[in-house]
Amino acid sequence: MTINLEGKIALVTGASRGIGYFTALELAKAGAHVIACARTVGGLEDLDDAIKAAGGSAATLVPFDLADMNAIDALGASIFERWGKLDILVANAGVLGVISPIGHVEAKTFEKVMNINVTATWRLIRSVDPLLSRSDAGRAVILSSGAAHKCRPFWGPYSASKAAVEALARTWAGETQRTPLRITSVDPGATRTAMRAQAVPGEDPETLPHPSEVAKAILPLVGPDVTETGKLFIVRENKLVDYRLPE
Repeated sequence: MTINLEGKIALVTGASRGIGYFTALELAKAGAHVIACARTVGGLEDLDDAIKAAGGSAATLVPFDLADMNAIDALGASIFERWGKLDILVANAGVLGVISPIGHVEAKTFEKVMNINVTATWRLIRSVDPLLSRSDAGRAVILSSGAAHKCRPFWGPYSASKAAVEALARTWAGETQRTPLRITSVDPGATRTAMRAQAVPGEDPETLPHPSEVAKAILPLVGPDVTETGKLFIVRENKLVDYRLPE
């Protein structure tokens, strides 16, 4: 399915590598102008080069740390001043923290995971919600994880943070269901990323889907024909599968 995103403005967090990088690239290939956010300047510059090589327009690179809440607020204001709206949000950035028994997790580690994965996502939603409402077909994709439901031993902080992110997305979707804005959560599944390697160091990465494959599966969720909101989708075998959440 071909998706035409000409004239659309898309914001992607965690865009310097992994799923964020390749999702930003797919958005640009489809015609969107990408606002790429991440901490790593080099990764953002590589993305910009890849977008240009693929025939897209130069991305707007915004290097900053999501722990800087004032910067998130300023980002929304800057987007409004330059474009007056936002059409697509892909909230991808996140941190794993540690794989450890809950009782052994240091307070600063737990707080960092919740700050980056949850508080920054809420702050981002708050910053761009008025901008997405100015689009004729606003779309938001919030990256989640199977950890939010499986609650595996030793994954406490990350699991809790992703469950909270899903709750934010579903609440936001309920509040905006009578508007053109459509909001979905996505569990990308096990993917060949640096975070996955950190979480499961003994795993052969070649057995996992490449993040570019996951990005292609995510892309249809930002298309203008999307009608459902508040759904959780799981990427399996490079396809989106609707996960039935309790009402």
